[in-house]
Amino acid sequence: MVGLRRLMRPVVSFEEAVACVDAASPRLGTERVRLREAMGRVLAEEVRAATPIPPDHCAALDGFAVRADDTLGASAYNPVELPLLAVTAGAALPPGADAVIPLDAVDLNGLSHVQVVEPVAPGDNVERQGAVAAAGALLVATSARLSFRHIGMLAAAEIDAVQVVRRPRVQILLTGPTAAARTPDSNGPMIRAAVERDGGVIADVTSLPRARPSLDAALAATSGDLVLVIGGTGPGPDDHAAATLDKLGELVFHGVTVRPGETAGFGRTGSGVPAMLLPGTPAAALWSYELFAGRAIRRLGGRNPGLPYRSREMTVARKIVSAIGITEICPVLFAPGDTIEPLPVFAEIGLRAATEGTGFVIVPAASEGYPPGAVVTAYLYDDV
Repeated sequence: MVGLRRLMRPVVSFEEAVACVDAASPRLGTERVRLREAMGRVLAEEVRAATPIPPDHCAALDGFAVRADDTLGASAYNPVELPLLAVTAGAALPPGADAVIPLDAVDLNGLSHVQVVEPVAPGDNVERQGAVAAAGALLVATSARLSFRHIGMLAAAEIDAVQVVRRPRVQILLTGPTAAARTPDSNGPMIRAAVERDGGVIADVTSLPRARPSLDAALAATSGDLVLVIGGTGPGPDDHAAATLDKLGELVFHGVTVRPGETAGFGRTGSGVPAMLLPGTPAAALWSYELFAGRAIRRLGGRNPGLPYRSREMTVARKIVSAIGITEICPVLFAPGDTIEPLPVFAEIGLRAATEGTGFVIVPAASEGYPPGAVVTAYLYDDV
């Protein structure tokens, strides 16, 4: 198995890169948080009901509590008069009552009695003790990502705090553009939003001039659970990210047979913090993040490390072309007949391929693409 160590080759396959990232990103420790702050967090230990839910037989709606046997024979021609025992939905039934009659199913007879015109059976309109969960029942399993539904169940069990996996603290270092470039920074906002989507906490975002001393100082001062260096990963004279990481800590790999993202890198800083090097080209930064850095953040935070998109088997309408020996992210669109067809690649239209597409297909390195009629796994964007 490929571990976090210097590899014999500086350029690695997609699978080797994933193995290195996985080896360096075990699940973090835990912390206790209040239930109202637990939305989206990953549960670190299972939660069971200490008592039945509900704890008593309760009214399932607003009405009048009765003993069902007392309503036998009731009709419009033979109303049965009973003491008025009003209950609201969720309230425990008074002693002796075993059914609830809806408000509109009785006639009031003064302030102390009701006239019942239709019999009810035991248990009618009653939520029985333990109907939601018996004492000791599993409410939420370990590693569940807490949604508002889980929050409601835990609140019903009168649980006000839970043990969750700690959120990864991520530091972002943005190297400046080359002197000839005059492009606005899209990587910083994009990657910051992606980190937050994946459950990470942005510890700091630092913009650096494109100079070796600045990067040396910033990498030497890093802390937290992961550092992302964006830009400066290429082979040019102003690209210092890989050399700096190699000098100050450990460069595990530099270069992956993935497109976009060929110049991504990975290692550790001198203080032992895992560091991911993301290319400065926006499309390459996006996919290096999704495939590697985002995977590390998701693993550290206890989430499913796989791509955070729903997948679906779909049929190719028009040939998808890919170069042999490269794992390629190919943008796709929906086509007629519930099929997909390729968009121009990221190298041609950049992030437009991600914003205008329906999703993407990952073509493995051993494949030259897919012919029309092939059934492939398509990953679909959240807003589709």
